[in-house]
Amino acid sequence: MPTLAIIGAGPNLGAAVARRFGREGYAVALISRDLAKLDALAEELGEHGVTARGYAADVRDGASLEVALGRAAADLGPITALQYSPLPAREYLKPVLDLTPDLALDALKFSALGLVTAVRTVLPGMREQGEGSIVLINGGTSVKARAGFAGTSVAFPAESAYGEMLHDALADEGIRVTQLVIPGAIPKLQLENGIEDVAERIWELASTPGDFRTMLIPLEEGRE
Repeated sequence: MPTLAIIGAGPNLGAAVARRFGREGYAVALISRDLAKLDALAEELGEHGVTARGYAADVRDGASLEVALGRAAADLGPITALQYSPLPAREYLKPVLDLTPDLALDALKFSALGLVTAVRTVLPGMREQGEGSIVLINGGTSVKARAGFAGTSVAFPAESAYGEMLHDALADEGIRVTQLVIPGAIPKLQLENGIEDVAERIWELASTPGDFRTMLIPLEEGRE
């Protein structure tokens, strides 16, 4: 059974994506810091016929993330799809004049370095399978800096640059690397089917070759 690993799994977008991939026969590894919440989400997904398990890890702790992904692959099957979508902490949304080197480094660990760790952990298995998909989920500061959101304005572009380089480097190996930019809170974007539309778009990006970056809506219509 192929496995989707959702890093930053939660009860909203993560759950919707898990249900969408579950309909395609994927097991789902749910990864975030709170194991109790993940276990509850896995139980809920099971009621929808989705095989899911929770694994606790902090993306800023590379060793814990490697262990979680390794256990998920051993328990559920090869990870052939990865969604990297941890929700940035509030302190990353401070004004630029309040940004310190320590805070900037923490934001980079959270967004860019966590992704590097995750990719290096799952990529050997994807190569062995001869296919795979890696989807980055980012806000609007990944493409346009905002002085009031200094941490993500520094860290998201670094994450994006790494993802775009992977897109080019892995294209000939059947491994798709894409980014979906969501410039604002999903409930405020007035999508016809709400979060289910976002999950459908993520499935399309993961399953169909294409460009690296996709905007869910035009940047000027949303807010980070």
